[in-house]
Amino acid sequence: MPEVGKKIPALKGQLGDGSPVRLADFKGQWVVLYFYPKDSTPGCTTEANDFRNLYAQFRQRNAQVLGVSRDSQTSHARFAAKLALPFALVADTDETWCQTFDVIHEKVLYGKRHLGVVRSTFLIDPEGRLAQAWRGVKVPGHAQAVLDTIPAA
Repeated sequence: MPEVGKKIPALKGQLGDGSPVRLADFKGQWVVLYFYPKDSTPGCTTEANDFRNLYAQFRQRNAQVLGVSRDSQTSHARFAAKLALPFALVADTDETWCQTFDVIHEKVLYGKRHLGVVRSTFLIDPEGRLAQAWRGVKVPGHAQAVLDTIPAA
């Protein structure tokens, strides 16, 4: 698990549109990497909408936004199209990104225990180091809090 101030491992994966992505592709930019449990669920939809609505402001601060979940490319493509997301979604079907950032933990839903993605966000600086981490995120106001952390360009 990356620590604040340390370099992020070289991760690569697939986006919802099928194209490849590498974190190294974003060197020189801030990267907001937000992990969420599942496409098209209420909390995840609200969070994606919040990042979408602030996306132009993130770009003004030289920041890219990437959403990550264990959903398939097909699911991501539908979710992104439905919400008109201007940023990419990483299909982490093999859980490499989730494991690297240690976001899969035991959760309880309706009294049943299961392993799931704990909503978390990581801010990576332009040199590829972890600048800040938010774990156990509550959606309301979170995207704005992340934006407020990034210095104006």
